[in-house]
Amino acid sequence: MKRTAPAQSNMAEATTRTGLRLSGVTLRLGDGDSVITAMDAVDLTVTPGELVAVVGPSGAGKSSLLAVAGGLTTPDEGSVTVDGHTISTMKPAARTAYRRDHIGFVFQSGNLIPALTAIDQLRLVNHIGRRAGARDPHELLAAVDMADKAHRRPHQLSGGERQRVGIARALMSRPSLLLVDEPTAALDRTRSHEVVQLLARESRRAAVATVMVTHDTDVLEYCDRVLEMVDGRLSD
Repeated sequence: MKRTAPAQSNMAEATTRTGLRLSGVTLRLGDGDSVITAMDAVDLTVTPGELVAVVGPSGAGKSSLLAVAGGLTTPDEGSVTVDGHTISTMKPAARTAYRRDHIGFVFQSGNLIPALTAIDQLRLVNHIGRRAGARDPHELLAAVDMADKAHRRPHQLSGGERQRVGIARALMSRPSLLLVDEPTAALDRTRSHEVVQLLARESRRAAVATVMVTHDTDVLEYCDRVLEMVDGRLSD
């Protein structure tokens, strides 16, 4: 399933980025007779500013795809590159540092720290990473329509608002790659549409290559491409 080409991205960012590329990636899980092939010779390219959705049944390999693309798991075969850097062959410490500074993650429930306000969730990213050129947290909360709730803690926010903060936090370090896991799982239809529209908008605005795993077919209209994963294989 395809939509029209993405809206024009932030060109200053896009000219220095190449996005995500998986080439012949195979991942096996388990031992002995219980080995399963979670990813089977997967090829995937996501360009800067593009939002790609991956759908498919439970157990198809979607979570493995995110883990491998984000450098959390090393594939048995093939390569994973982000902006030309082959993260699949990096040593663990280098891969961790690269992931911290160049890859953003958005989880199902926002995964916010209960004791921190929305603005402090974002400030923590700067404190940990200390990466030059990180975005201003106030500006980023405004971009996701959360400026008026900057000083509220997670329990004072709705599910959709927590997801907005989670997206803002993931964009703080100006990542090259954004990996999103079932962002609408706990949201109603209206909030689901708002969150995925926001993901699409911010991906294009910041020239981020974004991969979203979802079971929510109702929001696929906002994606630039939709791919299906079945039995570890990825197809259009």
